[in-house]
Amino acid sequence: MSIVSVTRFQADPADTDQVRARHAALVTAIRAAQPGLTEARLGRLDDETWVGVWRWDSAASLRAARQAAPGTAAAVAAFEVAREVTAEDIEMFDEL
Repeated sequence: MSIVSVTRFQADPADTDQVRARHAALVTAIRAAQPGLTEARLGRLDDETWVGVWRWDSAASLRAARQAAPGTAAAVAAFEVAREVTAEDIEMFDEL
């Protein structure tokens, strides 16, 4: 069963280019290290509020990535520009 992880965070509007570039680098690094990330999207609700929506093929893949990613160069760089980070994981049942 797939899992959608929704991460919300704040970032300075002056860091928009860095947020986008570091998100892309984090996605690339995670995909290289851990299979299972099937989709990654980044959006902005307002000038400071961002939302990352990542789809995983399984809860096990998400857990493995969360164990492997912290402390990596890509993760450290991505979270240097983020503050007030929250995350929710949604187990998908129906997709109509």
